[in-house]
Amino acid sequence: MKLQLLEQTFTVCQLDSIADADLSAPFTFLSRTDEEVSLVCPTDHCPIGTKNRQDGWKCLRVVGVLDFSLVGILARIADCLAKAQVPLFAVSTYNTDYILFREEHTPAALEALKAAGYEIEG
Repeated sequence: MKLQLLEQTFTVCQLDSIADADLSAPFTFLSRTDEEVSLVCPTDHCPIGTKNRQDGWKCLRVVGVLDFSLVGILARIADCLAKAQVPLFAVSTYNTDYILFREEHTPAALEALKAAGYEIEG
C-alpha cells in the first residue's frame, strides 16, 4: 500500500464557529458536533483567534480511493505507529484516510511504516 507524505505542516484547532474557518485551502478538514467545532488545516491557513490550537503536525495520505467494504486499513497503520510509540490523529474522507502525527515523530513514523511494507511517496 502506498502512503503520500504531504508537504504542508498542519494545525489542529477548535473554533467558536464554523464561520471562522477558511475552507479555501486544500487539505482542510472541518467537523462540527454538539460539543465543538474542530478544524485541521495547513498552518498558514489557520484562523486567528482559535479556542485551542496545536501546530506542528505532518500528514500522510493513503494513496487511491478506498472502497467502503475494505476492512482494517486505518487499524493496521495505527497499530504500526503505536508499536513505534507515534501518537496519531486520523481524518477520513469519502475517498481515503489521512494520518497526522507530530512533526518530531516523522522519522520514527516513516521508518516504522516502511519496515511494515508501506511505500512512502513524497
